Amino acid sequence: MDFYKDLEKGAVVVAHFGTTHEDTREKTIDVINKKIKAEFPKLDFYQVFTSRIINRILAKRGIENLNTTQILEKLLVEGYKHVILQPTYIINGTEMEALKREVESFTDRFEDIRVGTPLLTSVEDYFHLLEVLEDEIGDLSKSEAVVMIGHGTEHPAHSTYPMLDYIARDLEKPIYVGTVEGYPGLDKVVKELKKDGKEKVTLMPLMFVAGDHAKNDIAEDWKEALEENGFEVSLNLKGLGEIERVQNIFIEKARDLENIRPEDILVKKAEYARGRKASH
Repeated sequence: MDFYKDLEKGAVVVAHFGTTHEDTREKTIDVINKKIKAEFPKLDFYQVFTSRIINRILAKRGIENLNTTQILEKLLVEGYKHVILQPTYIINGTEMEALKREVESFTDRFEDIRVGTPLLTSVEDYFHLLEVLEDEIGDLSKSEAVVMIGHGTEHPAHSTYPMLDYIARDLEKPIYVGTVEGYPGLDKVVKELKKDGKEKVTLMPLMFVAGDHAKNDIAEDWKEALEENGFEVSLNLKGLGEIERVQNIFIEKARDLENIRPEDILVKKAEYARGRKASH
């Protein structure tokens, strides 16, 4: 389904959780914003920070960032009817669920609004990310490993982290996954590293930006704990959003929306009830 059919005025919106750290914002958010703006010349570009807390902190610094509801209201007022909205989230967790709900409340007010998916959505996404990370890391000796640390969430999508770790183990890649809050935690990661005979560990954030969690939880708490367990630890505090191939994955997800409109599950179920054949 061609997004541009009958297009009179359209917008592409990139939804970031956001950050208060200018250094990592410049290397991640600003870069992908510029790229997506260039990739969609027929559409006007906008960004949102979906974290109300971050927006409140930035407002005190004189920096205004609209949230999802605010930007959609603005687009309606300005006459936009066609919108592509691409998040830069890693998992389909609480933020993605909130984003979808906000968009759903506007669906009937736009002619066509399409929402992309986070970095880790399909099974293929996991294999693709591990391939990108392995190329980013380069060759390692048998005693070396990289530990990617995500935030963690109480949302069921937390299962994303152990799944990524499971696939890395299955493919025998020297990449281990841990979380600041949840499973796999520090103890699990230490156990796996020792079992596999690793001695040197590089810590990296499994996060789009390298903000508070990277600079505090990873660079301090995890580093100190691993050193206490006998590992030689180094840091690579590069947010995933700094990696060009990761940026390109998000751009491709947004580009897919030009030709594919995400299927509404309730509409799909109604069609099944009327006799549509299932794909399984």
